[in-house]
Amino acid sequence: MAYCSNCGEKIPAEALFCPKCGAKTTKDVEKTVVSSEELRATFNKIEKEFEKAFAIASKEIQAAIKTAREKVQQSSSKEDVACSSCGEKNPSNAVFCYNCGAKIESETKKKE
Repeated sequence: MAYCSNCGEKIPAEALFCPKCGAKTTKDVEKTVVSSEELRATFNKIEKEFEKAFAIASKEIQAAIKTAREKVQQSSSKEDVACSSCGEKNPSNAVFCYNCGAKIESETKKKE
């Protein structure tokens, strides 16, 4: 007869869990002991999986950076917008004319 290390209840020697509190017994702990070779093999497998994941992530990040650069270049190369009030040319992202202060109506806003 053995005793539970958690609650002190008497438990059968072959029990894997205490019938009173459900704690694992030392017998169950002995079953889950892993050899150093098994650990080494598992870590090697995990290492290979991480290498694959990082390689994929690296390619995706590079593609995202390339796309972002292209979009920045496209947005900075847009034509100037003429103010409908005074005719002054303003940057394509301007909301108000820097010359007269009038609100600039972009082509996209006019279509909406």
